[in-house]
Amino acid sequence: MVANIILYILFALLFVGVAAVIIFDNGDSGTKLAWLLAITLLPIVGIVLYLMFGVNYRNHYFFQRRHKAAIDKFHSEYDSTIKKLLDSEPPTNLIREDFRPLAKLLGRVETGTNLSSGNSFEIITTGQRKQELLMKDIREAKESIHLEYFHFGNDRGGREVLELLEEKAREGVEIRFLNENIANFPIPSSYYNKMRKSGIEVERFTNSKQGILSLPMKLNYRNHRKVVVIDGKIGYTGGMNINNHYFFQWRDTHLRIEGNAVAALQATFLDSWMTSGGTLKQPLSYYFKVFNEPAEGQFKDKLIQIVPDESDSSWPLLQMGYEWVLQNAKDYVYMQTPYFVPPESFLIALKSAALRGVDVRIMFPEKVDTPFMGAANKAYYSECMEAGVKIYERGREFIHSKTVVCDDYLSQIGTANIDIRSFNLNHEVNAYIYDEQTALANKEIFFKDMEISKRLDPKGWMMRRKWYEMLFSRILRLFAGIL
Repeated sequence: MVANIILYILFALLFVGVAAVIIFDNGDSGTKLAWLLAITLLPIVGIVLYLMFGVNYRNHYFFQRRHKAAIDKFHSEYDSTIKKLLDSEPPTNLIREDFRPLAKLLGRVETGTNLSSGNSFEIITTGQRKQELLMKDIREAKESIHLEYFHFGNDRGGREVLELLEEKAREGVEIRFLNENIANFPIPSSYYNKMRKSGIEVERFTNSKQGILSLPMKLNYRNHRKVVVIDGKIGYTGGMNINNHYFFQWRDTHLRIEGNAVAALQATFLDSWMTSGGTLKQPLSYYFKVFNEPAEGQFKDKLIQIVPDESDSSWPLLQMGYEWVLQNAKDYVYMQTPYFVPPESFLIALKSAALRGVDVRIMFPEKVDTPFMGAANKAYYSECMEAGVKIYERGREFIHSKTVVCDDYLSQIGTANIDIRSFNLNHEVNAYIYDEQTALANKEIFFKDMEISKRLDPKGWMMRRKWYEMLFSRILRLFAGIL
């Protein structure tokens, strides 16, 4: 009897506590009301589902404390080299005046200023080219190799990179790999144990070091980044993971960077690494290099802004960045994304841009790679086309690119999809490039993909759709937050 009373009291306290967290959250009121209704009608199931899928990590100290501790440790070890790279006054005066507010907005990153000049880079549009460059850079590494990947496959493409990494580890190069363990659950632990035995340091992104109490609530969160930093001098980021799909089968877009922007990629990796419980063998400054002269490259001496975002940072910067571009574009915005489940504010910005005469185009794959996502994408087509947004579906191989080009000046290449998961749940990182030459090149890449794409006709699109397809899309739209 007494035990039952105690259990009732404890459950009541849990219910009140969860309800208080929902009420005091700064998120969308409709979402909060839905969760309050769920935990009221189905208390046990509702509370479990909320703790797994509904918690908003932004501005909650309980969830941010581990991340904050890592950032504080990071800042405590700053020296003049790191301050010069991450804390010096950003060169916003070099940016075209109408895009300076965007750079200022995106600069609100806890790990330091992320806009830098003097960068050279190559835009990579085939997996074969990425594999070729990455393998070459790994072979030539002398000090350290840091990798942070959503997928690192146990297949031909993944094993070829892994074997080379193991060889470099035996040579004495420090190698650290941050493993997105939930998304890669089918890969056996022996795969990662083999890495460790060769001398590679491996940390799991979701693990008990981040706090045993918060661990169950982080199962819905993913590290969706694709980052490599070699010797603090060469950085990679973009849409391509490491496996057969990306190296040999799919169409994607990636960057290989040399220059001071690599420091921001390094800081992004080290933030995730230290937050996940990883350690360093050398002082922090060992992993950062200053470039006094631009390296040679396809594009030389350019402004790059590396923008990391994650669920426990203060602001949804990538979503804000997308919406700013749509709200301020004058002539055109061309976007590529494989997954399109946007929040309402993005939809409003998108439709508003098209309605005021901006040439807004979005390119999707004709066929997607995961169940349900094709129907989920299509749930938004009609209202976008009604507003004047031009929608293209690219044929042939699956396109996984996440890119934006705007007004012959701004280019964006990164890891974030245009969906609620990327904007609010995942760890992501996008590169913003402020440069006319680069924008024209990215526009040309978009036009080349248009050659094997079909533009959807709004009237024809609606006439072709079956009622059950529309119903299925609408049902999926209800689950936009967890797709």
